[in-house]
Amino acid sequence: MKKFIFKTLGVLTVGAFLSACSMTLPVTATSNSVGSKVGTSKGTCYLGTLCFGVDASVQSAAKNGGISKISTVDLKVDNVLNLLVTYECIVTGD
Repeated sequence: MKKFIFKTLGVLTVGAFLSACSMTLPVTATSNSVGSKVGTSKGTCYLGTLCFGVDASVQSAAKNGGISKISTVDLKVDNVLNLLVTYECIVTGD
């Protein structure tokens, strides 16, 4: 019986560490037409709050995509048990 409990706990622990959550949320939209360019900026934080030199800003995403007129801004968040949280800003426009 003890072996069964330990095996079950082991499988549940491995499953928890392999699980993740990913969400993409709209942040804003402008009256500019949706362009063909897409720019992204990304940063990873550790333990949910420790972010070292992370720049996931709208400005850097627009610069990376060569966008001067922003149409939409989306935020994508990938979370692995709040140990690794990756923020990605996605900007579209011309």
